[in-house]
Amino acid sequence: MNNIIQWINDLTGFSNATIEKLLDSIAIIFFLWLIRFIVIKIVHKKVSDLQIRYKWQKNSIYFAVVFGIILISREWFKGIQYLTTYFGLLSAGLAIALKDIIESMVGWAFILWRNLFTVGDRIQIGDYKGDIVDIRLFKFTLLEIGNWVDAEQSTGRLMDIPNNMVFTHVLANYSKGFEFIWNEIPILVTFESDWKKAKSILSEIANHNVEHLSKSAEEKIKSANKKFLISYKNYKPIVYTSIKDSGVMLTIRYLIDPKKRRGSEQAIMEHILTEFSKHDNIDFAYPTQRFYNNLNEGKQSIKHE
Repeated sequence: MNNIIQWINDLTGFSNATIEKLLDSIAIIFFLWLIRFIVIKIVHKKVSDLQIRYKWQKNSIYFAVVFGIILISREWFKGIQYLTTYFGLLSAGLAIALKDIIESMVGWAFILWRNLFTVGDRIQIGDYKGDIVDIRLFKFTLLEIGNWVDAEQSTGRLMDIPNNMVFTHVLANYSKGFEFIWNEIPILVTFESDWKKAKSILSEIANHNVEHLSKSAEEKIKSANKKFLISYKNYKPIVYTSIKDSGVMLTIRYLIDPKKRRGSEQAIMEHILTEFSKHDNIDFAYPTQRFYNNLNEGKQSIKHE
């Protein structure tokens, strides 16, 4: 060991004390890396759940970095007074020069402390919506949904969002607490249609496709009530009736997993098309405009928009 220190001393000109600290620091880093490597290998061998694996990978990095900083700092700065003074001056300078970066680090800590969201959650923050695929010290990554794609399905783009946005923008979490959203499908039928029959058909279709989710939603609500004041009297699908300019609007309202919204809409719409085609007295409505031709009094034409 002394020979190695002497060789490095001759090569670099560093003092023996500095060289010893460098070697100790390298040993600490290698030791922590080796422990993390072994732990991750064991987790990958024993655990098949990808989300649990991801958490172990992330948390082990955080542990190794924090523990490594503590051990290396103790090696280089003897005495708590000098260490405190050093970090005080360093943090003051960094707070001025790296304001946004420090805010993002605080945002990262706040995200973990308050459990604002985790990997796999679907969120909206400001104008950005997507599924969380990664959370890091300075930023988190979304797999974007919506934008030019209907029904909030994935666009395929990854978006890096700085962590400090959680302090300045409204955050909506689709997956936390309740874990369901209310979705509505409006169906417009003509005034001449048998709207009562149409409403009955829509109720049967909604119950057939999504009623099984009502029980699950009710259980989730009861669980969420331990932390949030969420109260609904009805969890089952319902069809609302309203009058529009072009016909009778029948709106199906139901609970759905936010990630299954488009699939549920497709199943319901195809079912509606099939059932309505069996009834001659039920027709879809669409906007129309009437105008009169002054050259031919008494005659009118209808323009479809």
